[in-house]
Amino acid sequence: MRDFSNTKRMIIKFGSSSLCDDHDRIDPERILNFIRQIAMLHRRGIQVTVVSSGAINAGVQELKLRRRPNKLSQKQALAAIGQASLMKTYENLFRLFHLQCAQILLNHDDFDDRKRLLNLYNALQAMFDYNVIPIINENDTLAVDEIKVGDNDTLASLMVPVVNADLVILVSDVDGLYNQNPHENPNAKLIHDIDEITPAVAAMAGDTDTNVGTGGMVTKLRAAKICNEFGCDMAIINADAENGFLDLMDGKPIGTFFNGKSGRTLSARQHWILYRSRPRGRIVIDDGCAKAIRRHKSLLPSGVVSVEGYFSMSAVVDVIDIQDRLIARGIVNYNSEEINKIKGLKTNEIESVLHYKDYDEVIHANNMVLKKEMQG
Repeated sequence: MRDFSNTKRMIIKFGSSSLCDDHDRIDPERILNFIRQIAMLHRRGIQVTVVSSGAINAGVQELKLRRRPNKLSQKQALAAIGQASLMKTYENLFRLFHLQCAQILLNHDDFDDRKRLLNLYNALQAMFDYNVIPIINENDTLAVDEIKVGDNDTLASLMVPVVNADLVILVSDVDGLYNQNPHENPNAKLIHDIDEITPAVAAMAGDTDTNVGTGGMVTKLRAAKICNEFGCDMAIINADAENGFLDLMDGKPIGTFFNGKSGRTLSARQHWILYRSRPRGRIVIDDGCAKAIRRHKSLLPSGVVSVEGYFSMSAVVDVIDIQDRLIARGIVNYNSEEINKIKGLKTNEIESVLHYKDYDEVIHANNMVLKKEMQG
């Protein structure tokens, strides 16, 4: 059931195609309509965070290029050029409604480091106190595959715990999720409300191709799962809807709504382990230990067979059984060198090897997410 009466904080994500005209050029008139609605939401007392694509397209437009280049370095340069141009457009249009905005550029590493994430949280709270609209994008100028979030649908969902969002709106070039591909089947039906992302729902996604942007329906469903597991609602609406944000908030049957109120399944720490951090290595465990972990027991050194990779204390690692199957993901209490030294030992033997013992567990059960929880 759609109920936004308690919605206080919202994230609105704009895909590149939503910000561009039919010639893939940034369209200030379209952006103006979005900002008009954001201003009205702001007057209702809702704090809005914007996640915006479009920097590379803006760079192509600034340099009057005929097409987007394929070379990475050229796209990174265009992102830097276009980001300044795009922010200027946002600043000028927000100013028409007596609002100010601020730019934040992120990569996945910013979510991976809990101290950096806390700094981001504090900075955002200060912006909200100043009544400033944060505008967030991935730092495409410096991003490489190892640190990229990958798409702004995912970036918007990763921001949910940081801003404590109640609702995420993905503004797209489609009306929402259909039961079949609407480009192939004219009788495909729009699914208005989804309470749970089941395998049957996931199978409806397929994917859609656009000339610009990176997020198809598969990424949107993944974003919905990330939002819902933190208790946050999510909606997909079409950028062409003149009053889409307002109509959604007024309860009109627009777009596809993913209900996050059916029950939060992950704690903040589990959510960070699963979605906002990258595994730095792997710990291989024996079968007995695997059975214990599946019963929500801690990982003790006696069950460790081997360690793969180099990582520090408090890193997130994957826990693998001897058949190379993923069992869990968690935060380690010791670094990779220390775990190598104490693997196979009982807890009362740790101090005799390391000459100290800060923890009995290699990974405590409270700092671990099981594979079944990862799959939902």
